[in-house]
Amino acid sequence: MCNLYSQTSNAQAIIDFVKATRNRAGNLQSQPGIFPDYSAPIVRTAEDGVRELAMVRWGMPSSQLALMESAKKRAAKLEAKGQTVDFKELLRLEPDSGTTNIRNTSSKHWQRWLGPANRCVVPFTSFSEFNKAAGGDVWFAFSEERPLAFFAGIWTAGWTSVRKMKTGVETIDLFGFLTTEPSEPVVSIHPKAMPVILTEPEEIEIWMTAPWADAKALQRPLPAGALQIVARGTKKDEV
Repeated sequence: MCNLYSQTSNAQAIIDFVKATRNRAGNLQSQPGIFPDYSAPIVRTAEDGVRELAMVRWGMPSSQLALMESAKKRAAKLEAKGQTVDFKELLRLEPDSGTTNIRNTSSKHWQRWLGPANRCVVPFTSFSEFNKAAGGDVWFAFSEERPLAFFAGIWTAGWTSVRKMKTGVETIDLFGFLTTEPSEPVVSIHPKAMPVILTEPEEIEIWMTAPWADAKALQRPLPAGALQIVARGTKKDEV
């Protein structure tokens, strides 16, 4: 599961690559370490049909089942302390820090966001998978120069939930990106999954506009050896 990546490219390079025509993100600052629930740039199709660069929070809504199970556990702890629980209200306010990576696109939970209107691409320059035996965070990129590439993502607008207890109910735009089977060198570090990565403008056009049957074909690993390990043991890929 990829829960850490970097994005150090500039706004104009991203806009030029994906043929966006509107910038809502301003002058992007370098982000050598992007963690879950951070705001990060994505390219999406807005309601008016314009392709735009925007800053959005990382972590799509978790499934109702997952929230239900979390609420049940919290309710049990409160009841064990002798407290009376209004379960409906507890569930409504159950914190959801979000789901960063999406693998099972056949799930009903994700199918509502698989159409072109909710697809996005997520610019990155490197990403990390954690492996304690391999030195902690292991960073992958296409080369030591960390060229711009994109994750295949989905997003949703105006989702109301509790991300953290201290901030309470928020209504925010959210995104996540898809994963697939890993190829080398990722599989040797993290054998469960790797992000779905798009490298060509044609792939981005398919992902952003094509029917799902065509877009789904992009949920595949990169050829072995396409990526390389560029750093180890650090929480930020600062180059």
